[in-house]
Amino acid sequence: MSRIWIGLFLSFLALAGFAGSRPLPAPPALEARSYILMDADSGAVLAERDADTPHAPASITKVMTAYVVFKALREGHIGWDDPVEVSERAWGSRVEGSKMFIRVGKRVPVRDLLRGMIVASGNDASIALAEHVAGTEEAFAGLMNAEAKAMGLKNSHFVNATGLPHDDHYMTAHDIAVLARHLIRDFPEEYKLFAEKEYTTPVAYSGGRKPITQPNRNRLLWKDASVDGLKTGHTKEAGYCLVASAVRDGMRLISVVMGTSSDRKRTAESQALLSYGFRNFETHKLFDAGEALTNLRVWKGETETVPAGVREAFFVTVPKGRYDDLEARTEPQGRVMAPVAKGQPLGTVVVRLDDEVLRRVPLVALREDPEGGLWRLAVDTVLLWFE
Repeated sequence: MSRIWIGLFLSFLALAGFAGSRPLPAPPALEARSYILMDADSGAVLAERDADTPHAPASITKVMTAYVVFKALREGHIGWDDPVEVSERAWGSRVEGSKMFIRVGKRVPVRDLLRGMIVASGNDASIALAEHVAGTEEAFAGLMNAEAKAMGLKNSHFVNATGLPHDDHYMTAHDIAVLARHLIRDFPEEYKLFAEKEYTTPVAYSGGRKPITQPNRNRLLWKDASVDGLKTGHTKEAGYCLVASAVRDGMRLISVVMGTSSDRKRTAESQALLSYGFRNFETHKLFDAGEALTNLRVWKGETETVPAGVREAFFVTVPKGRYDDLEARTEPQGRVMAPVAKGQPLGTVVVRLDDEVLRRVPLVALREDPEGGLWRLAVDTVLLWFE
């Protein structure tokens, strides 16, 4: 067959979708000041713009407020049914912005305050929870900053539990996505609160004449059945913001848009990001936590080898149709000398697609290997002379 016919044949295959991979389309053009699209399992960033630029987060702050409260509940410092007496500072009529309308002196259970904060975006509920957990909102902000540091949020700082404007209160789109990822993973049952579409404040808490029902401001909960969270935010300084998460066919994505011009725009741009991700990418689990990927020689140990793997389940996100093109390999760091502790880094697991490194995580010992006896020490000392 001539070169001309071969060229025509390959062109036909490419047009028919049989040769090579289809080109990845560009992310949607968005109005948002900054945005990011992240896979929740692998942490892969699928699209972003100015994602590390700090902005006022408005009520998206309450995702961190919820995380700190969930942690206090898990550790037993507070209880779901704890009655929280509403202070003057948390009184609905005294608090700026959105509220669940709780009245000073009323005793409101933690579980209702959480719904009032997450679903109705109540600033009054946020302050009441902060005071219950830490005594003051200022002390609670210290806990928020400690959690941010532990999560590796590099460009975030909190001064309140509500997201009301302050020059020293800011987050980035990337940090918000990482925070959402932690909350979904660390508190899967509590996370279900973010999917609730409305909350009704009883007369017993508000002191009014009838219950007050408010819808969740995350309009994607009505528009897209795959969306199950998280949180909106809006102030004059922040514009309209939204962090959303959705699951389709076992793949969970997190989108963040910051600084759009309207409620409608933040909804549409979040939907566009999620649709782009689900249409063009797929996520696979390559290894389970604790799965032995290799056995490494241990010198002067009680045993000659130790199994090595990854600490957590290992996921990777690739363009659709490229899974079979992945290359995964272990790269030991060199000689392993006893004693070896369980979880001790012994090298790296690297996954590549073509010439690009997609993920690189530590290769760790899956069990300990203490120092061997005198005979093992003597034998390995001699063998090392010939290495």
